[in-house]
Amino acid sequence: MVRLKARILEIEKSLHQYRNRNSVLELRTSLNEIEYLKKKIEEFKTTLQNCQVRDIDHIMGEAVAQIQEVVDHLQILAVQANVLSLKYESESDRGQELA
Repeated sequence: MVRLKARILEIEKSLHQYRNRNSVLELRTSLNEIEYLKKKIEEFKTTLQNCQVRDIDHIMGEAVAQIQEVVDHLQILAVQANVLSLKYESESDRGQELA
């Protein structure tokens, strides 16, 4: 009977050690997974930042193109205003000559 109890205690001790060892292995595995996921998160952050920079560059390029179109249009309007001004002055001068 004593021998059986000793054997049971020995088996329980082995089981406890096995469970502890298994828990340590699970913790190590979990830590490795956490480290892997941290690296992936950093990679995703970098990728996201690169995409945002590209998007900003694209938006800025579009804005510059639109601004250039406005500048071109304003230059055309300025030329038209000058032509109209000269035409008005010319007609005004003619009107004064006739009078």
